[in-house]
Amino acid sequence: MDDEPSKNRLRPLIGLAILVVAFVGVWFVVNELRRSAALQNCYASGRRDCVTIDSNGMHTNR
Repeated sequence: MDDEPSKNRLRPLIGLAILVVAFVGVWFVVNELRRSAALQNCYASGRRDCVTIDSNGMHTNR
């Protein structure tokens, strides 16, 4: 019977952890969609310098 209080304390922490992981995942997806939309808008406006090429081989959107 001593396990009951510890299980009851653990459930909200697991729920909070799942909520935090879901929030981080949604934030990452929204951020990537925003970058993709900005790049598509740049290309749609006819510009050719939409992606900056870094010397490290990484690219960043303007």
